[in-house]
Amino acid sequence: MSIDLVETVLTWIVGGLLAVSATLTLIRITIGPSVLDRVVATDVLVSIVICALGAYAALSDAWTTLPLLISLSLVGFLGSVAVARFVARDRDTPAPLPEPDGEETS
Repeated sequence: MSIDLVETVLTWIVGGLLAVSATLTLIRITIGPSVLDRVVATDVLVSIVICALGAYAALSDAWTTLPLLISLSLVGFLGSVAVARFVARDRDTPAPLPEPDGEETS
């Protein structure tokens, strides 16, 4: 087996796995039961795109995609932190207390 054949086979395998995972992630984004599920799936999709760009850069020696990889990873990280802060802020708000009706219970 030549190295070119191995590289071609591995390229198709990696591309297929990335395509399947992106498809499943898009399905999760579409039918996710909650907003948090959709946000996590979007973060996973950004990670899949980063992996695809990294694989492209490694296969084609196109290291000009490095700034794009860094930018996407920063966007993914900041998006995750923003959503985590938003969800934590919603959970920290106390539930309203019931109005006292004048009756005391012991």
